[in-house]
Amino acid sequence: MTRLGLGTRVSRRSVLAGSAATIAFPYVARAQSTVVRIGLPTKTYWPTIIAETALRQKLFDKEGIKAELTVYRGGAEGFEALAAGASDLVLNSSTSVAAGLLKGVKVRCVANGANGYYGWYLVVKTDSKIQDVAELVGKKVGITSAGSGTDILALWTVAEKKVDFTRVPLGGGGLVPNLLTGNIDASVLYSPLTYKVIDEKVARPLINYGAAVPAHSAASWIATEKIIGERPEVLQKALNALYGGVAFLQADANRDAAIKLVAEIDEIPEAIAARELDANIKNLSATGEFQLDWMERALDMGRLIGMKDLAPAKEMYVTTFKPVPTKL
Repeated sequence: MTRLGLGTRVSRRSVLAGSAATIAFPYVARAQSTVVRIGLPTKTYWPTIIAETALRQKLFDKEGIKAELTVYRGGAEGFEALAAGASDLVLNSSTSVAAGLLKGVKVRCVANGANGYYGWYLVVKTDSKIQDVAELVGKKVGITSAGSGTDILALWTVAEKKVDFTRVPLGGGGLVPNLLTGNIDASVLYSPLTYKVIDEKVARPLINYGAAVPAHSAASWIATEKIIGERPEVLQKALNALYGGVAFLQADANRDAAIKLVAEIDEIPEAIAARELDANIKNLSATGEFQLDWMERALDMGRLIGMKDLAPAKEMYVTTFKPVPTKL
């Protein structure tokens, strides 16, 4: 099902009913208690691959819950939806929670997603005259949206490389087209789009953020305090299904099937999907584990790019939920 709303977004809904819930609850209560609204920052990005894998492998179904997936134009829009109560669980930068808490946004990181920006690059067109990051002074650099992961990395580049450029929010779908038409001079790009444009020789990298940025909790699954407090069992089951998707994709025995899934979900060639699997998805957290030092480094990243009024690292996350990956 496709729907437009909250800016411009594409929603895909899946109704997956559990038989036990059918017996235990009347219809209205069942609909309220088993649905988890999951927000994804953009279409061709690993959280969407994970959630779609869990959906297609019927892992939510096995957990007896219903999953509603909504793909937004960027992490910031997804976080806004979470803050507004339009989603229960989203994937976004871990630091966004620290910024939101002191503004009254009652959300917490509930499972660690990744400790690095694997497969993320700063790229220019292949025929661009720009050969070094220093040459971006006064230029335009594309990001998905303000406050998103691409924005964080753009601002990290400004601080780390001592270069000043204009950040242009274009949404996930606008980064590559605007780069290729020359509307922007460079773009912060995430995998697997990076592999696609680099392999097709339409873009070349200036920075490999996966290697350049110090390891920290770069992205987490973030939930509202409402679902944490009122429906912890359902949230636990949703995380089980999502990390079941991670486990399926990371398992060597499933490599061929995983490549086909990634290629189908992201609509990319299988060769690119294989690179996405090996260089990105296999580096994702398989357990959702948090460590305080990872969160503290995430705050350091935030401060480096000018974020202020951040909650302490220990308040950003809860360790109540330990994903038990759902098996096929």
